[in-house]
Amino acid sequence: MGFSYIKSKQKKWEKKWRLEEELRLKEEEERVAKMEAEAREREERAYQKRRLLEEQENERLRLQRIEEKKVIAKEKWDNQRDTLVTQAKEHMRINNMLEEIRVIIGKRDPSLQELDWTNWLLSDPLNQRLAELDLEIAMAMFKRDNLLAKRRHGTRGKKVAVGALAFGGAEGNRSYLTTDFNPDTYNLNLGFTVSYWVRPDEVGDLMFAFGRRHNSNQRFAYGINTAKAIYAGVGSNRIRSTWAAMDAPDNPQLAELFDGENQLKTGRFIHFAVTYADRASTSEGAVAHKIYLNGALIKENTLNWSATGGGTSGMFIGARNNVGDYNNGWACALSHLAIFDKEQSSTYIQDIYNAGRAGTDFTGQSGLVGYWKFNKGSGTTVTDHSGNGNDGTFATDGTGLPTWL
Repeated sequence: MGFSYIKSKQKKWEKKWRLEEELRLKEEEERVAKMEAEAREREERAYQKRRLLEEQENERLRLQRIEEKKVIAKEKWDNQRDTLVTQAKEHMRINNMLEEIRVIIGKRDPSLQELDWTNWLLSDPLNQRLAELDLEIAMAMFKRDNLLAKRRHGTRGKKVAVGALAFGGAEGNRSYLTTDFNPDTYNLNLGFTVSYWVRPDEVGDLMFAFGRRHNSNQRFAYGINTAKAIYAGVGSNRIRSTWAAMDAPDNPQLAELFDGENQLKTGRFIHFAVTYADRASTSEGAVAHKIYLNGALIKENTLNWSATGGGTSGMFIGARNNVGDYNNGWACALSHLAIFDKEQSSTYIQDIYNAGRAGTDFTGQSGLVGYWKFNKGSGTTVTDHSGNGNDGTFATDGTGLPTWL
């Protein structure tokens, strides 16, 4: 083997090594390129994933902002709606109040006498209601009434207070009035009318404004059966209808007299009237019996008061005379209790109410058989202004006597 052979072999090896190195380098480049491609692919996937997440988050935020705007818009609308509803209700309340004031001013009659503020309020439930609605208007009407009364009677005219007498009731001082008034004396079972103003100071079970009972067939008594019901006793008949059953709380003219449970409110004067139709004799049978509250007819039925007689003493006022005994007094104040021996018309009843406590003096009217004004203001007797002499005398079944107002 010569030098040239060795040199040739060496060249072959060098060529082989070079080729192998080139192959290795190529494979390394391919491996690196593959790794770089995979890295770029991973990076691209990561980028796409981040982009997708960002887009999803942006969409979520966009939808959230839309919902927030909707909520804000709804809250704004709800607030605006509530404000509008409140304004509409207030506007309606004011309109209703102004309409009621207008009706009251148109309905009431000016007082015929000069009165102080308290007696002016007590003289007419409409005055009390007007003061509740708008004190300034009520004060203006009060001043106007007194000015008109002064002009009518002259500056030297005498002021006449509207009278009333307060009773303590069965749970109070049990005060009342005795009288010699006997309904049989005036044949009230052949027709009558009763008119009276009462200020309930308490309402409860079976409370009488006035009455007389000789037995279960001979009653003449009026008051309340409960806070939610009237009481009327005529002959053998007892009427104990609830205010709700008589639709009184639903009557716009009467609604203010009752609370949310259809109980009669206390503290204000209200007007009751009762009529029993005229007839020649009891043989004619049952006739109409009507009950009015503040001029509105609330109960009408037919009944026959046939039995009379009996030795029980006269009617009590502020309670019922039950065969001579004090019975179920009412804590209340009474004013202008008038009894006629004939039936009066519904127009007459409405006129009494519309005139107010100070507006009607029954003295000298046809058919008047009993009339207690309660305007004496002092003493222990109450004059019967019918002329029949059935004056009331202070009495008590407990610890006190009636009180002048």
